[in-house]
Amino acid sequence: MKIDVLTLFKEQFTGFLSSSIIKRAIDKGLVEVHLHDFREYSLDPHHHVDDTPYGGGGGMVLCCQPIIDCLEQVRTKDSVVILLTPDGIPYHQEIAYDLSSKKHLILICGHYEGFDERIRSFVDLELSIGDYILTGGEIPSMVVIDSVIRLIDGVIAKSSHEKESFNNHLLDYPTYTKPYDFRGLKVPSELISGDHQKIEEYRYQRQLERTKERRPDMLKDE
Repeated sequence: MKIDVLTLFKEQFTGFLSSSIIKRAIDKGLVEVHLHDFREYSLDPHHHVDDTPYGGGGGMVLCCQPIIDCLEQVRTKDSVVILLTPDGIPYHQEIAYDLSSKKHLILICGHYEGFDERIRSFVDLELSIGDYILTGGEIPSMVVIDSVIRLIDGVIAKSSHEKESFNNHLLDYPTYTKPYDFRGLKVPSELISGDHQKIEEYRYQRQLERTKERRPDMLKDE
């Protein structure tokens, strides 16, 4: 997979791309991530990429020209162009799985007060990671990149994410490791029984209970 990120702040991605699972996936050649500063595409003599909004109002608005010119340089027939925006559709695990099967993702990071509405005409998908406002689209783009890369074959063991939260519309079951008894808090007996069916039943019941308690909205189809 190839991922291109259009941003004004490439430096924000330094630690993110150079550590942990993301770095290993890149080093193994399972994914390429390229950062593009769309300020470099500005035709303005001072390389401005924003301007005041028509109709008045506070803040500055990102202009079409630098972003679209940059986009057209990296877009291919296989590209899925994604705009990170608070009014996009809510991002969830099923979308992550779908995106992990694509050959080429392009992520556009907004900033400042917003972006020229006409930029929407050039994208395939608009995503939001939650009902709150951030200073830019860099963090949301990292969320998408992280959640997608870990689903690519060979990045992590398939069994590691098949039973994670949201995969069966339930939150994950609780997990434990040594010691068996920590300050009087003991590992549930079902998990040390050696009975695999009993363990699976225990885990499923804990998933139901945890989801009912914390995310009852997810149980509407159960």
